[in-house]
Amino acid sequence: MTEIRNNWTKEEIEKIYNQPILELIYNAATVHREYNDPQEVQVCTLLSVKTGGCPEDCSYCPQAARYHTDVKVHKLLPKEQVLESARTAKENGSTRFCMGAAWREVRDNRDFDSVLEMVKGINAMDMEVCCTLGMLTESQAEKLKEAGLYAYNHNLDTSEEHYEDIISTRTYGDRLDTIGAVRKAKISVCSGGIIGLGEQHKDRVGMLHTLATMEEHPESVPVNALVPVEGTPLEKQPKVSVWEMVRMIATARIIMPKAMVRLSAGRVRMSQEEQALCFMAGANSIFAGDKLLTTPNPEVNEDAELFQVLNLKPRASFKDKERTVEFQQIPTVS
Repeated sequence: MTEIRNNWTKEEIEKIYNQPILELIYNAATVHREYNDPQEVQVCTLLSVKTGGCPEDCSYCPQAARYHTDVKVHKLLPKEQVLESARTAKENGSTRFCMGAAWREVRDNRDFDSVLEMVKGINAMDMEVCCTLGMLTESQAEKLKEAGLYAYNHNLDTSEEHYEDIISTRTYGDRLDTIGAVRKAKISVCSGGIIGLGEQHKDRVGMLHTLATMEEHPESVPVNALVPVEGTPLEKQPKVSVWEMVRMIATARIIMPKAMVRLSAGRVRMSQEEQALCFMAGANSIFAGDKLLTTPNPEVNEDAELFQVLNLKPRASFKDKERTVEFQQIPTVS
């Protein structure tokens, strides 16, 4: 069995990352089979519960108030509308429901109280509940835990060295502090990054090094490819190739064998064959539904066909915990 390590050096990770691509895929697939069912993929749904108007300057994000994009700003959605979306997601095969709010940080106010009620309602549906709400304190993390939150997403985005070229309104340390608060509250950590931000390969290695040397690896590691949005500073960035995505996914799988490695943003621009390569390299989670917050995503029927062609099956909720539930299968394509 491949050893679980938290003492990786950047040199070791770089050596893995730079392997010939077919050798890298083979090695990652071997590790993947040691720790996971290679035909099992978690299906998640991500809903923007509060969109746009964010004061941050993340140069990839169309929700930043300072950029002129086509994103329509809306305040926090009503609880029942969010719960209905979660019910629909479960009917369509999702076992994790993620809620995103375009906030810089969580504030102790009525909106946060409403989110806590949403978490309670979705948790009662026997779905894993995840939130991405920006920075939060230890006490706020505790409240989310008490409400039944299963996971909290807070991506590093890129390496510490490249970070200031992408965001200036918060620090890398701020992100790590939030992850620390989540971990202290015993909430599952979801943290990864985005490639295609103009970074170098050493920055991708650096981000993976930060994640893989945490005291506990994140339970979930999203790998996102930038989807350039007109009106943002990175609107002219070229498309990330499938080989770059495969290289990131495979490296993440080898150095963090038990993590859920999520094939996230950018999947809409991939063919079935390209997505299959990512699953072969160790990806075992996707987001379903036609939108990821504000960017396009493959529709449910396309994913149903993909699962059928590749003979994949959805992963059950709470599989790593004592609590297990029955789950809906992805609909069969007629």
